[in-house]
Amino acid sequence: MSQIRRNVLANYLGQGWAALMGLAFIPTYIRYLGMEAYGLIGLFAALQAWLTLLDMGMTPTLNREMARYTAGAHSAESIQDLLRSMEILCVSIGILIFLGAWAASGFLANNWLQPQKLQHRDVAQALSIMAFVVSLRFVEGIYRGSLYGLQRQVWYNGVGAILATLRHGGAVAILAWGASTVQAFFIWQGVISLLTLSVYARSVHRLLPKAPLPPRFSLQAVAGVWKFASGMLGITFLALLLTQVDKVILSRMLSLAEFGDYTLAATLAGAIGVVISPITLALFPRMVELGIANDQLSLNKIYHQGAQLITILTAPAVLLLVFFAPGVVFMWSGNVELSVKVSPMLSALALGTFLNGLMWMPYQCQLAFGWTSLTLKTNIVAVAFLIPAIVFIVPRYGGVGAAWIWVILNASYIIFHIHFMHRRLILTEKWIWYFYDLLLPVGGALGVIVLAYGLRPDRLTDRWSWFVFLLMSGGLAFAAAVLSCNQIRPRVFVAVKRAILSVAMKYGK
Repeated sequence: MSQIRRNVLANYLGQGWAALMGLAFIPTYIRYLGMEAYGLIGLFAALQAWLTLLDMGMTPTLNREMARYTAGAHSAESIQDLLRSMEILCVSIGILIFLGAWAASGFLANNWLQPQKLQHRDVAQALSIMAFVVSLRFVEGIYRGSLYGLQRQVWYNGVGAILATLRHGGAVAILAWGASTVQAFFIWQGVISLLTLSVYARSVHRLLPKAPLPPRFSLQAVAGVWKFASGMLGITFLALLLTQVDKVILSRMLSLAEFGDYTLAATLAGAIGVVISPITLALFPRMVELGIANDQLSLNKIYHQGAQLITILTAPAVLLLVFFAPGVVFMWSGNVELSVKVSPMLSALALGTFLNGLMWMPYQCQLAFGWTSLTLKTNIVAVAFLIPAIVFIVPRYGGVGAAWIWVILNASYIIFHIHFMHRRLILTEKWIWYFYDLLLPVGGALGVIVLAYGLRPDRLTDRWSWFVFLLMSGGLAFAAAVLSCNQIRPRVFVAVKRAILSVAMKYGK
């Protein structure tokens, strides 16, 4: 099996397991802590996303530079100096994150959030512990990026799956048999984050070769990657505005319980990213190598393969969420009331997240060539639209309105950003991307789901019937999407043929 295939498989197994752990225990968190406390957990996730801005592009930069090191573009000394420089910067910023968030916890608990059942003192304590956990996970990012760039993705995902089990399973054990408080939940998150940080840091330092001189902070090393890192800083900042400003506004305007509903819908829709990121993380180092080698044909091929794989793996799931969101939430949670409240937001957020996910391969292609300005400019225009739209729509339509703004925004990316990207990179591939990578697989899956709509269960009464219906509908939609892809279909046929021959040879003896 090739390195890329091993990495893709490892990413799916590792990240899929981590996502499963996170999603599987959400109803348990809500049962033990209540929707208000789950709103704080949602705020915790949003805060982590915002703080990726403060790494100043260090995580994606280290991913790229470690990949360039494996391609021979760095010496042992230069890559060690770069890592040490990033460590010093990241730890310093992490300390400031903790102190600043700890100082602001009282104000946020008393003047920003709107708890109705939780005590303000308990909310402030939870926010303080949350600040410590977030600072640890912020520092963890540089080692995660380094491991991916060094193509140690099999090891990373194996260890990550174990840590995810401890993170979520341990939290449930503490809530069930220890203290059923949101403070206890975040304390456990801090314990696991300390363990995770130490394991990843030790692994990265063991993988890199010993340099002639001890690693040191180097302004020259930082300056060498600053252009790319500064572009990533701008992209990250604007991307966070695009993906998180709705949550910031809603956390102020809605009650903590209502914000918990929106957070739940966003979390379920965000699970789509678990399907996408393993592909892009595995392909990105190879795209960097092909860009350095100026192998355009191979780059085009891997670009379309990745894009089609993303479409066929996400389109069936998204269509299920768009057409059958109440059934999906009911099948997962068994809670009819929750299904009714969450499903309108979930359908729109899932569609918008799917459109956003289609942009990941084009975006990775741009980063492989170190081109950040297009995404930066596009996101500036998007933010100029998004913030006024949210300010106008959210007071009138609440979370559902914010969700549909997300759909409109990402549809605009598909129309405009793709056009301008292909004017500079892989010049002849734009219409191939639209037709073969997007239209055909989505059309195949959509045809199946439309036919299945008339056969759906009538009521939210039997979780088992919904499970069977969704499984069969999703499976058939996936098969239709695969058969519609010119890059993926031949590979599937070859794999099936080999499997049949293998079975025939085994039992023919």
